Amino acid sequence: MSEKVLIDHSDHILTITFNRPEKYNALDPESYHILAKALYKLHTDDDLRVAVIQANGKHFTSGLELDKWAPIFANGKPPKLPKDEIDPYGMQGEKLSKPVILAAQGLCYTSGLELLLNTDIRIATQDARFAQLEVQRGIYPCGGGTIRLPQEIGWANAQRYLLTGDEFFAEQALKWGLIQEIVDHASLHERARELAIKVAQAAPLGVQAALRSSKLARSENHNIAFENVFNDMPQIMKSADAAEGVCSFLERRQAKFKGC
Repeated sequence: MSEKVLIDHSDHILTITFNRPEKYNALDPESYHILAKALYKLHTDDDLRVAVIQANGKHFTSGLELDKWAPIFANGKPPKLPKDEIDPYGMQGEKLSKPVILAAQGLCYTSGLELLLNTDIRIATQDARFAQLEVQRGIYPCGGGTIRLPQEIGWANAQRYLLTGDEFFAEQALKWGLIQEIVDHASLHERARELAIKVAQAAPLGVQAALRSSKLARSENHNIAFENVFNDMPQIMKSADAAEGVCSFLERRQAKFKGC
């Protein structure tokens, strides 16, 4: 596997680390497919419960390596994916069944911000800088930024940055709820793993059902989500994890869930 993206699987956590610090972790097509393959593994591997996406070096990513992506964009279609890959930007109909935590530092530009918008828990360093600067490069965001940024921070707030390509910073992202915590650079990856461990220790079937319901409300509407909220409950209540949850409550101890 290419060293451009490092993949680690331990303690039910899939850790994906961008590893091109000399290139500001710019995402080339090869790195994109490695990331897409890793997310498919997260989706299908029963031992995996959560993923962390992070980066080595001073910057999360400066965005796409545009010269290598320009011919792909010129086709007017998203990159073609084999069956064992899931689009990290959620632009091809896939809905990951398991949560993703993203930890950003320094630059988090263009495709980096769009990747963040398609994750579930986000933390960043004080020096993190976010931008959809595609309009300054003669194109426009095509990884979901035009759809998800207005959902996350409001229409006019989003247009302020989508239409100018200007930066915004960690403190503003925190106020909007775009990120959940500001963390020291030295402890960024450690904090991301702490959060991942908390998710991994929760009941996997419950976590996946909660995420599925939340995504349904976001992608469809609240009424559809309300109508479906009890769909998963009968099967989950029959699970060993549900029984363990009750026992741990009665015995006043931390539950040990197995995902079955």
